[in-house]
Amino acid sequence: MSFDQSNAPFMERLVFNNRLAVVIIFSLVSLFLGYQALQVRPDTSFAKMIPLEHPYIVNMLEHQNDLANLGNSIRIAVAIEDGDIFSTEYMETLKQINDEVFFLPGVDRSNLRSLWTPNVRWTEVTEYGFDGGPVTNHPSYTNEEDLEELRANVLKSGEIGRLVANNFKSSIIEVPLQEFYPNPDNQSELLRLDYKQFSHLLEEKIRDRFQSENPNIKIHIVGFAKKVGDLIDGLIGVVGFFGIAFVITFVLLYMFTWCIRSTVSVLVTTVIAVIWQLGLINLVGFGLDPYSMLVPFLIFAIGISHGVQKINGIALQSGGADNALVAARLTFRQLFLPGMIAILADAVGFITLLVIKIDVIHELAIGASIGVAVIVFTNLIMLPVTISYLGISKKAVERSKRDAVREHPFWRFLSNVAHPNVAPWMVIVALVAGTTCFVYQKNNIKVGDLDAGAPELRPDSRYNKDNDFIIQNYTTSSDILVVMVATPPEKCSAYETMEAIDQLQWKMQNLEGVQSAVSLVTVAKQVIMGSNEGNLKWQGLSRNQDVLNNAISRAPSGMFNAACSLAPVMVFLDDHKADTLKRATAAVEEFAAEYNTDDMEFKLAAGNAGIEAATNEIISSSELLILVLVYIWVGVMCMITFRSLPATICIVLPLILTSVLGNALMAFLGIGMKVATLPVIALGVGIGVDYGIYIYSRLESFLRQGMPLQEAYYETLRSTGKAVLFTGLCLAIGVATWIFSAIKFQADMGLMLTFMFLVNMIGAMLLLPALARFLINPEKVRKSSGSKLSH
Repeated sequence: MSFDQSNAPFMERLVFNNRLAVVIIFSLVSLFLGYQALQVRPDTSFAKMIPLEHPYIVNMLEHQNDLANLGNSIRIAVAIEDGDIFSTEYMETLKQINDEVFFLPGVDRSNLRSLWTPNVRWTEVTEYGFDGGPVTNHPSYTNEEDLEELRANVLKSGEIGRLVANNFKSSIIEVPLQEFYPNPDNQSELLRLDYKQFSHLLEEKIRDRFQSENPNIKIHIVGFAKKVGDLIDGLIGVVGFFGIAFVITFVLLYMFTWCIRSTVSVLVTTVIAVIWQLGLINLVGFGLDPYSMLVPFLIFAIGISHGVQKINGIALQSGGADNALVAARLTFRQLFLPGMIAILADAVGFITLLVIKIDVIHELAIGASIGVAVIVFTNLIMLPVTISYLGISKKAVERSKRDAVREHPFWRFLSNVAHPNVAPWMVIVALVAGTTCFVYQKNNIKVGDLDAGAPELRPDSRYNKDNDFIIQNYTTSSDILVVMVATPPEKCSAYETMEAIDQLQWKMQNLEGVQSAVSLVTVAKQVIMGSNEGNLKWQGLSRNQDVLNNAISRAPSGMFNAACSLAPVMVFLDDHKADTLKRATAAVEEFAAEYNTDDMEFKLAAGNAGIEAATNEIISSSELLILVLVYIWVGVMCMITFRSLPATICIVLPLILTSVLGNALMAFLGIGMKVATLPVIALGVGIGVDYGIYIYSRLESFLRQGMPLQEAYYETLRSTGKAVLFTGLCLAIGVATWIFSAIKFQADMGLMLTFMFLVNMIGAMLLLPALARFLINPEKVRKSSGSKLSH
């Protein structure tokens, strides 16, 4: 075949007439971005993981200086196996652990709480009035008399069930953290808390050290920082999954191409795409967090899928081309535009995630968009240029020639989905499946976590076992919803304020899913009762302001701020499941609507449960918007490409069906709609459209030749069906290895993406041609092609 490049598009001439320059530039950029990729480090923060613009979080940050221990903190439970906490062995170990924790980087030392800190106090009423002091009032506990005094102080402290276990076999160190803390070597410089390092310090200096020194001591650690540290450690293991996916892809690629040069070219250019993506995110100032660590997998899978289409096209063209350069140019001419449209659709799937006002999702969206953008250069441009130099093996070309002329029984059978008698049944089956799954997911899918503990981790993970220990041994859970009662200065102790807080506590304590509620009123009632010889009849609020002022003067720190303009109400929940949070926040909002005045406002919400509730609301409000935006943009891209509304419908409807089926699967498996799983929807749609674009672009080219629909679809399958099947397998394999991850949310994402990639492929191959039977007029397509050519 002679080659005339006079009709070649500008992009083709620019690339292939300057091949050497393209290779040199590509190599230099790869070296530079490879160096940048080596600088990427794990990076996360408390602020990145929460919706900073949500009213709950705005309120929390406004009052964060007045909310000690209610933001970013961890809890360390120190347990003794044989004996109880009232022993010299235990108290000395607890003291050493307390001192070690005190000097860990990022610890808010002024608000640290344990039996050994002076802010944990006891109070009692005597015949002489109130008496009290620190729970631990001796430098050490070496005799029975002191230990008995300690036992009495603990019983009078009110900390049983909160700081001290109900069975007296463990106690907790509450450790509030600072996102930024002074550099010990330079006090004017602030350092950012490194969650991975902090988690490792907890293991090395606390758990491993003290458990090895004393086998009778067991340590359990929970909290945001520990959870994130465990997530980062688990996600570093994705390198192993990447290696497994690489090896499997290599084998499948070779089985697809039967050409080692093609196989290596696709793999190398795709790995370079991943390197470029990592280098670019480092240049824009991003690191890798538990969510964005999954992006390189997706970029690898997407790159392989586009690479397969290019290699398949070059192999088909090589049979009639004079040389590898001509075959590469013809393939570039044929597939560059569909590839660009598919990649733009991929990018849209990521970009729409920007509507979720959470920084960690923003970074994922931007990083992934950068990743798919570089695939344009690596797999759409550099791969054909590479093959134009290396060529394809004769064995692969001969195999492609045989495939081009021989009859394919499987493709012939599959092309029947476009038959007039079969297509209606395909559409009916899709309609029934879609309707059934839509009703099921609408009634069963939940927003937020559906499991106790840390659902991001496996139920048998050490973190969740530690969390179970605390739940079983303490009355107050680690799931705290904090209602902030804001007043003018010196008004938090006014009778009207205290009475309203008391009403809120009563309402919350009688709500399903609430363990207890504690506030300034709790302390005031106890003090008033104590001032009246402990008579239970006096356990109430006095209308005398002097009595109330005296009552709150004995309240521990954290019950109200220095200006007496904020009094938090701490509501301890059974768990942080979606239904529990929704019920609790709805109750508070209903109460606030009734009781808020100009001088008193009940604000939601602080505490880990408040943050979870805010996140759930963001996810709930973003889910539909993201889907609508994705489908609108994908539809626009298809309209621009094919200039046909029926063609756009044929491509988009299978994607909508897959989204409905995916949501139904999430509901069936008990996977909640949350930060970790919401991106799956956008990614599945954005990437899944690739199949439809590649299939329809080939189908349209055969229809323009005057073929009837079923025959045109058979030729489409014969030329690109194998590549589409392989693309689906590569995309699925790239993420299927996640299913075996120690990180549950990664396993959930892997399962869902595998399902969506495969079902999108099946939908494109079965439903698209069936819809075309009703929506596409082959004669109109042929005439449209003729008019374009004459024009």
